[in-house]
Amino acid sequence: MFVLPIIFLILVGLFSWSFYKHQASLWNGFLALMTLFSLAGNFVFFSIYSNSKLLHTIFLVTFIITVVGIIIIYTFHAVIFIWNGIIVWIRESHSLANLLTLILGIFMLLYPLINFLLFHKLIPKPYNSILELICNLSIFYLISLFVIFSISVWICNFYRPKNYKDFIIVLGSGLLNGNQVSPLLAARIQRAIDVYQQQAAEGHRPLIICSGGQGGDETTPEGVAMRDYVIAQGVDANDVVAEDKSRNTIENFAFSKQIVDQRQLDHNSGIFVSNNYHIYRASSYAHQAGMNIYGLGAKTSFFFLPNAIIREFIAILMRHKLANLMIVLAFILIAVIPHL
Repeated sequence: MFVLPIIFLILVGLFSWSFYKHQASLWNGFLALMTLFSLAGNFVFFSIYSNSKLLHTIFLVTFIITVVGIIIIYTFHAVIFIWNGIIVWIRESHSLANLLTLILGIFMLLYPLINFLLFHKLIPKPYNSILELICNLSIFYLISLFVIFSISVWICNFYRPKNYKDFIIVLGSGLLNGNQVSPLLAARIQRAIDVYQQQAAEGHRPLIICSGGQGGDETTPEGVAMRDYVIAQGVDANDVVAEDKSRNTIENFAFSKQIVDQRQLDHNSGIFVSNNYHIYRASSYAHQAGMNIYGLGAKTSFFFLPNAIIREFIAILMRHKLANLMIVLAFILIAVIPHL
């Protein structure tokens, strides 16, 4: 009787320890999800084995709401993805990356029909059952991983620096018209300025490092445009420096670390700022560059967020493509071996 509550407490402890050790980790999402499942399991167990009619009723109502809610959430996400894909296509560049949510939304709506036609009408036996099992296992794996990833991204945005920091790295993004700070980038910069002003009011002025090189369609390096923007907001020019050589997030941290070392600052006594969806992946790049720091997320426009999360998820999948390939191969073996 006490096994399930003990498991729940163990999971809570493991999650707390995991978050304390590493704020940006898939383990955080996995342990948080397992903790929720454990909590639900405790509720189910005690409602079934109790003599309380009230608990039985609550359990039944909760079960029905959960089943209906899953169906509604699935359909809602499909519609939202289609809507988001159309909005992003209208407002942003016409690229394959910006079509991701539209393609995913259409696939989600049509999948039940596609599944029925492919595996029950078009593909002959026993190949239909083999391919259906491989497909269903792969989709279940991707959905589970996406849920864990999404929770992990959400959790790592709860990080708040407890002590004074020596530096703040602001990660760059594309400029408007080749030399102007975009609203997305301005949100990052403002988050950094807020932290700077909070510390400056208490007598500690961190160095703001505006990190970003010059893209092919830009007339000014991102770091320089960002530094000018920060100074225009009233920050002392002596407390702002531009890193203008980086071409991607990995180089953002590598070149920013050089500035930190040149200033003889503690490269573990800092934070970085990006948009909330990017904090998870950027944290691993910061550690890869040799800085044990974490990030603060700036808010992202709702219309852009679904597409951005999916792109981040795909980037994580590609970073671990060998492990994911091995899992898919395991699914193939599970489906094929019984038919040999």
